[in-house]
Amino acid sequence: MNYDAEVVEFRVPTENNKTLFICGILPTFSEAYIYGSLWNIFSGFGALYWLKVVPNATVALPGFYAIVKFYSAVQASRAQESTHAKGLFQKSPLKVQLCTRQSSNGFHNVKSLSVSKCQELANYYLGFNGWTSRVITLKNISDSDTGELQVNADSQKPALKYGCVVGLNFPHHGVACRGVGIAEEVFEGSPEEVAIKRGLLPKRARDRAMMDAFRKVLLIVLGNGRVVVDCKLDADEITSDEDLEGMIKVNNVSWGTEDDEDFPDLTLNLSDLS
Repeated sequence: MNYDAEVVEFRVPTENNKTLFICGILPTFSEAYIYGSLWNIFSGFGALYWLKVVPNATVALPGFYAIVKFYSAVQASRAQESTHAKGLFQKSPLKVQLCTRQSSNGFHNVKSLSVSKCQELANYYLGFNGWTSRVITLKNISDSDTGELQVNADSQKPALKYGCVVGLNFPHHGVACRGVGIAEEVFEGSPEEVAIKRGLLPKRARDRAMMDAFRKVLLIVLGNGRVVVDCKLDADEITSDEDLEGMIKVNNVSWGTEDDEDFPDLTLNLSDLS
């Protein structure tokens, strides 16, 4: 196979050619051992979005199968070619194949990666010193004049809202971009609840701004392993940072999840891999 340049985006990967199914795992070892062994083996081929080990159905022989999701189709293909029909961590060979079937239940909805996943992916391809982030502005925008609680238009209950603008910079590539995050919480308005939410919302707004910024980043991975960074800039990103201090634009962004990753509901037909 000729491995050409590939674009890796900061979004939840959903393509079939990035998913591997691993069958024939014997019940010799514990599920935790199998998970750790597979993670160590397949992460050697590239950055993993997630890995899941599942017991076989009761109608099948005892054992497990696993699902591995890569960010890169090229790395998934290399992993499949290198591991299929090999024992890896057990004596009998494993069947490792690219996904051919998957549930359509929301699986094709493009979702942004969580902040932690964005950072992991950036560190994998660029290194810890290959990118930087900074908060340009972080403000309580509950009320433009007072910064106090306002009434939510839908629930008619008191609400607290924060807005944040974050900048990402890739110094070795000469590109940068910004992201906007809005976090709002509706509550009954007790002093204790207001104090708790006031402490949590700034971080949530900042995380969403980071997710928004990373969704604009493209990692172009060349056949020789070199990585080039490009950014899909919005038209208003020519605005200076000073001008942003008093303005926060609300974008329609699919945030995904900030704390927990969504695991797609994959349906595996074992007969397809026999």
